[in-house]
Amino acid sequence: MTEGNKSKPITSFKDLVIWKTGKELAADIYRITQSFPQEERFGLTDQMRRTSVSIPSNIAEGFNRKYSTDYKKFLYMALGFCGELDTQLEIALMLRLTNPAQIQKVVEKISHESGMLRKLLEKIEASIKERKGLKQKTSFEAPGASPDQT
Repeated sequence: MTEGNKSKPITSFKDLVIWKTGKELAADIYRITQSFPQEERFGLTDQMRRTSVSIPSNIAEGFNRKYSTDYKKFLYMALGFCGELDTQLEIALMLRLTNPAQIQKVVEKISHESGMLRKLLEKIEASIKERKGLKQKTSFEAPGASPDQT
């Protein structure tokens, strides 16, 4: 099901709210960095843009992997990029490349995205544990039986 909309099944990463929010974050960062000085073009501007694009990209890549453990790995990478981007915004603010009013909503969006990623990771982890529990129950042998007693 889509996050927030319980009636439509998720058939693509494009159905995920976390992917849509990540995509919005990337667009926000491109807009913010447009006003950065030219000398930052290959510095913080480039780094922030690549970091922001990595968030929805990792969500998409993880979604298209076959196994939950792979998906989880890519979601953790997206979460890490959220932390990187938040830090880079703080540095841009410290260097007076932007102002608090300009980045406030973006910082809030990063925090929201991080929270959604953590919740999804918890759900995936619970699902993995549940499947492991089912595997253990189905492969359980009767007490006293050994594999060569068949």
